[in-house]
Amino acid sequence: MSETVQSGAQEWPEGLQVAITGARATITLNRPERHNSLSQGDMVGLTETLQTLEKDPDLRVVVLTGTGEKSFCSGAFLNELEDRKFKGNPFEDLTDTLENFRLPTICAFNGSVYGGGAEISLCCDFRIGVEGMRMFVPPAKLGIHYPEKGLRRFVSRVGLGPAKRILLTVETFDDAALSAIGFLDYLVPRTELAARTDALVADITGLAPLSVQTMKQSLNEIAREQVDSEKIKQRIALCWNSEDQREAVAARAEKRSPIYHQR
Repeated sequence: MSETVQSGAQEWPEGLQVAITGARATITLNRPERHNSLSQGDMVGLTETLQTLEKDPDLRVVVLTGTGEKSFCSGAFLNELEDRKFKGNPFEDLTDTLENFRLPTICAFNGSVYGGGAEISLCCDFRIGVEGMRMFVPPAKLGIHYPEKGLRRFVSRVGLGPAKRILLTVETFDDAALSAIGFLDYLVPRTELAARTDALVADITGLAPLSVQTMKQSLNEIAREQVDSEKIKQRIALCWNSEDQREAVAARAEKRSPIYHQR
């Protein structure tokens, strides 16, 4: 997944690498010495990075991955957790921002995922796993109760039964089991991760962005049982009356690829 950085003078938070190529941004968690775990500062930095990228009118998709081949993310930095050195709830701010992100998001697992890293990945729209990866979530081993929003995400994404296996038994799931419970959308050999990610990015960026973004909003609201039918009707009307819709019709008639402008 080679990227060309086009961020100009933009400075990104320590512990993150951000690369932008065309309509794609790739955020790489860069704390491999501690399995890409996130300190409070890292969580704030990642949240702020997402907020910055969300304002970029040229972007259509964001990929989240990690440095190294061992771990995508192991959740919160345990030293801070054990010392209770945290203020507010930066993890919830991060996961809410990621889940509600305007653009489609792809989690490209460079390795295994543990703890809160699993919830971070569940906030992405798509998850691409690699053969040999594992996942477990250990709050019951730490004597803590997982937060409500996180519990809802596990139940919503994989179902109640698998969520109980994940949280009540701290079962370690291998790649096949992660696919079987629906945690992964795609599972590929490690050597094919970049190509599969690129292909999914191409699929998404080739579609009408207003359609993709508004349907993402509606689907997430339906999943959370927070449906506002009037808002969905407004999104439908927005797409029907958009320049992109007219461009799609024209391109089909002219037998060419459409050029969308997100309006």
